Amino acid sequence: MSHKGAGSARFFRAVAVAAAAVFLVSGCEGLGEEESSTGSGAAAADGRAVSPLKNADGTKPGLAPVTTDADKAAARRLIEELSTKGRGPKTGYGRDKFGYAWMDTADGVPLARNGCDTRNDLLKLHGRNVRFRAGSGCVVVSMDLYDPYTGKDIAWKKAKATEVQIDHVVPLSYAWQMGAARWGKDKRQRLANDVLNLLPVSGSANSAKRDAGPASWLPPNKTIRCSYAVRFAQVALRYDLAVTTADKAMMLQQCQD
Repeated sequence: MSHKGAGSARFFRAVAVAAAAVFLVSGCEGLGEEESSTGSGAAAADGRAVSPLKNADGTKPGLAPVTTDADKAAARRLIEELSTKGRGPKTGYGRDKFGYAWMDTADGVPLARNGCDTRNDLLKLHGRNVRFRAGSGCVVVSMDLYDPYTGKDIAWKKAKATEVQIDHVVPLSYAWQMGAARWGKDKRQRLANDVLNLLPVSGSANSAKRDAGPASWLPPNKTIRCSYAVRFAQVALRYDLAVTTADKAMMLQQCQD
């Protein structure tokens, strides 16, 4: 089996194990323009956020806590699938190595080539009371967002765009140091635009995280830390990325009974 095939097989095997245990900034213009065309989303604040154990492709909104013993056992089994190695050098890294920001043409990931850039796709997916620029079904100009990282609601407007930022759950620099430096351009672009690896969150939380792994940074909201570890593991498994030994240990710790 090829290296790529082995990584994919590991990811889907881990997802199957988890499912059994459970049973079961902006890329568009238009700042400050007239608002119209109300949309809808979902967030933890209204009880509709989805556990990462039931959202293996990242296309459902929110990041619900992992709370039951069965779910935590499923989370640990998934995290145990991760391979480990040391973090390599950052030499040669640049954001442009993963394509231009929020490109709609990263083939092979959900929501690609739908006429809307990745950032706005994420705002629409996770926000609620979403409003668009007049005449557009893409450019989000305001919304309400429940930020899982801080546990706070954010009433966001495009005029203050940086109050909400899109976090790469597995940071691109981290991925570069853990093997993405050897990937082809297409795979790096997929990682940068895959909804599984993206969450709209508080700008301050995203800035505090920088390119840290779980051993160095976890969401301030403790109730979401196991879910964050699961999502980090899901991304790493999908892209056949190793994590550091310290990161894996910290991820497992977050999902203890």
